[in-house]
Amino acid sequence: MATKKKTAPTFRQYWLFKSEPEAYSIADLAREPTKRTFWDGVRNYQARNLLRDTIQLGDRVLFYHSNAEPMAIVGTAEVVQTGYPDHTAFDPHDHHYDPKSKPDQPTWFMVDIKLLQVFPKPVTRDELKDCSALSDMMLLRRGARLSIQPVTAAEWQAVHRLAGVKDQSI
Repeated sequence: MATKKKTAPTFRQYWLFKSEPEAYSIADLAREPTKRTFWDGVRNYQARNLLRDTIQLGDRVLFYHSNAEPMAIVGTAEVVQTGYPDHTAFDPHDHHYDPKSKPDQPTWFMVDIKLLQVFPKPVTRDELKDCSALSDMMLLRRGARLSIQPVTAAEWQAVHRLAGVKDQSI
């Protein structure tokens, strides 16, 4: 299956990507020689569709440590490669292996991200809940468990204010 050619976005979009820090943390990304990685292992069709069809070059990412103590937004990244087949689905030795996904008909997709900044202090889920500007944020909604979630520009800015850091996406 051929993937659609991506064009330059007409506007910047914002996202929240969840990762369990024992699987891959922002510290792991910061240790990468190029500060860049592929975001593999997403095995949810709605999140896959965002990775494959919607997320564009230059979009910004809030990096969220899930299933952690505390759960928190710990930094930001930029999308530097749009959606392409997730090769881990084809490798029977990889824990993300999916025997139904084939290189000529991939089921799963990923993007590449590059670190923008690590927050000096994580913005905890409790801090997010206490911020009125984030009352509608998908992350805080009951039952919203997607590992890739849209974030509004206003939410992006509010998170930066809570983190006490300059928005480096401008």
